[in-house]
Amino acid sequence: MDAWVWVVIAVAAIVVIGLLAWVATRKRRTDQLRDRFGPEYERTVGEAGDRRTAESDLLDRQKRREELDIRPLQPAARERYTTSWQETQQRFVDAPADAVREADALVSQVMRERGYPIDDFEQRAADISVDHPHLVENYRSARAIAERSGSGKASTEDLRQALVHYRALFDELLEPNDSDRTQGVS
Repeated sequence: MDAWVWVVIAVAAIVVIGLLAWVATRKRRTDQLRDRFGPEYERTVGEAGDRRTAESDLLDRQKRREELDIRPLQPAARERYTTSWQETQQRFVDAPADAVREADALVSQVMRERGYPIDDFEQRAADISVDHPHLVENYRSARAIAERSGSGKASTEDLRQALVHYRALFDELLEPNDSDRTQGVS
């Protein structure tokens, strides 16, 4: 064979190997994001309309989260918040809508004290999704119920469900998460 044929074969082989490596890298990244974000991955893909945009968003969330100084609560703060939660939960019996509003505020207070920015709800949910991906959809649901409650469009059962959702996130926020421990914070 002529030398130019070997050159063409070599170039084609390099291109094929490069494409295979690129596909494998993309698949590995997708798998890692799916594992890390769980149901939030699928929600983000559905909202974005395509996987590439969604994955870029999720990677941006991870990068933003890494830049935040998220710290565990001090034992005294943990105790104070636990007491406040118990009071909120007791209030539910007589004033469910008020209790849900208090639960929302309490979750925001814990987030702020831990170091999460809390100005914008969607950004707050995105930040939480990195550390608590399996709870963020319930957090969004609880917030939507709380907003409906403000206009009298949430049933007592809806409000109970919102309180349960807030409680799950609240409990997680009271404890140090894995990323806290891997950053040397305990």
